[in-house]
This record gives sequence, C-alpha cells and structure tokens, in this order.
Amino acid sequence: MTTHDNSYKLLFSHPRMVEDLLRGFVREAWVGELDFSTLEKVSASFVSDDLRDREDDVIWRVRWGRDWLYVYLLLEFQSTVDTFMAVRMMTYMGLLYQELIRGGKLTATGKLPPVLPIVLYNGSKRWNAAKDIVDLIEVVPGGLAHYRPQLRYLLLDEGACDESDLLPLRNLAAALFRLEKSRQPQDMGAVIGALVDWLKAPEQTGLRRAFTVWITRVLLRGRMPGVNIPEMNELHEVQTMLAERVIEWTEEWKEQGLQQGLQQGLQRGIQQGLQQGELLLLKRQLARRFGVLPPWAEARLAQADRTQLEQWAEVILDAKTLEEVFQA
Repeated sequence: MTTHDNSYKLLFSHPRMVEDLLRGFVREAWVGELDFSTLEKVSASFVSDDLRDREDDVIWRVRWGRDWLYVYLLLEFQSTVDTFMAVRMMTYMGLLYQELIRGGKLTATGKLPPVLPIVLYNGSKRWNAAKDIVDLIEVVPGGLAHYRPQLRYLLLDEGACDESDLLPLRNLAAALFRLEKSRQPQDMGAVIGALVDWLKAPEQTGLRRAFTVWITRVLLRGRMPGVNIPEMNELHEVQTMLAERVIEWTEEWKEQGLQQGLQQGLQRGIQQGLQQGELLLLKRQLARRFGVLPPWAEARLAQADRTQLEQWAEVILDAKTLEEVFQA
C-alpha cells in the first residue's frame, strides 16, 4: 500500500470524516436516517475459506433507522483507475458477508445487512471503469444472461467535484478534496486555516494529527518534490509555515509546474512525431503497392493510432488487395 493510501486510511479511520463524507457527498434520502453516533469501525482483515489473507481499506457500520439494522460502509481508496474494480468490490463484499455469517451478525429476520461499497478516487484522470460488474461480463444470448452477477459500487471522484460546490461546505471531506485540488499555496493555506478552526477541540487531536501527516508527507511533497518539508505535529504549524514561506514556495511551485509541463510536452511531441513518420511511410508503401489511395483509405489512415499503423505495416506485403490490409 502506498504512502497516499495509508494516509487516506488514517484519515477515514475517524468517524467524523466518514460522517462528513456521507452527509456531503452521498445525496440520497436514506443517509438522513443514519444514527452517526453509532458509527463503529469494523476489522478490515478477513480470511477466506481457502485460507488466503485478504485485506481492504476501511469498513464501518452504523445504525439505520429505529431498528438495530446496520448499514456496512466499505471504503476503497484509489489514486489510479482500476478497470476491474467492480470485481475487487464483489470479492471484498463476499468476504465481509462470510465474516458476518461466521460471527452470527445477521438481522432479526436472519438475513444479511446491506452493504454500501464506496470507491473514493483522487486520480488526475476521470474515472472511466465500469461501476457494475455486469458491465464487465460478456453478453450471451438465451437464458444464460440471467445468471450474470450484478453488483454496483458508489464512485466518489474527487476531481469531478466542482470547486464552487466544495467552497461553501463546512465539511471535512470537502476540505480534503479542496486541498487535493489546490494549485497555489495561498489556496492551501485558506483551507488549512478553516481546518484549524474546525478541529480545535481536544477530542479532535487525532484527526488534526492525521491531516497534518497527510499534508506534510503526501500533499506538499507531491507538489514540490525535492523541497525539504520539515516534520510538524499540528495544523497551526503548517499554517504558519505556509504564511512565512508563501512567496518562496509559490516560485518553487511554478518552477515545478513549468518543468513538468515542458517534460510532458516534449514526450507528447516525440510520440506525435513518431506516429506522423510511420503514417507517411505507410502511405508511400500503400501507394506503391496498390496505386493512388481512395478517400476511404485516407480517412482510415488519418484516424489510426500507432498500434493500428504498425499492424497494417506488417500485413502489407502479404495482402493481395488494399481492402485486405485494412481488415487487419
């Protein structure tokens, strides 16, 4: 597990973070029926029937309505897109249910309690993986289609949250998302100032410490690699440090962004140049073998990526017609 995953796990090991996440970002009526004073962390380690250890991130349970019916909240933290996340979530839920059965933790009617699987994603690209396992399984004709499993998880994509929606929220999860999206030390300082005010009570010492660790060891070091970030124990220390070094660090921040942008631009330019060269060479080879290229062939070539161009280049010598080349 990465430092980022560990720090998120630490943050969401506090009930206030879980409560704010649900209140602020799960806009469904049943959330209003939860008794958040009953939030209780559940062991996140399970041993499946074949004795292989499996561990997910954070699991909570909370009382729902007037009955002692628990809604289990299964949180998974992701910084990269996982195409088969739905399969992972189905596995985690199956292991959780096995554990509940072994422990006799069923409802009054002898059934299993509901589970809300949540994927909290903070990657730079937008999440594009299937959110229901049924969408990962090949569609087949006939009655066999009825046996395809269905399991949907709730995706919370931080990058898709609009800043104008996050700004007015007095919400710890929203503050976390704003820090992730901050692009200037001044913006970060404003959010940290709000956190200092919200988390000043003595009973919130652990959560203040968790935010401090994440900001200094993950967020700041990710924004400014190579810059020495001193260890700090309290959020107000981070706030003071940002205020004192805001001008210096703003320049550092800009320089890091410029260097990263130049490197990414150079890499894109190289890739585009290679693809353009392969395209021109393939066009010459096709014209020499089959004559002047018709408009439909020109259109296919213009839309192709490097992988497709390389595939066509491999079959050109064996193909008897132009159409055979583009069937590859």
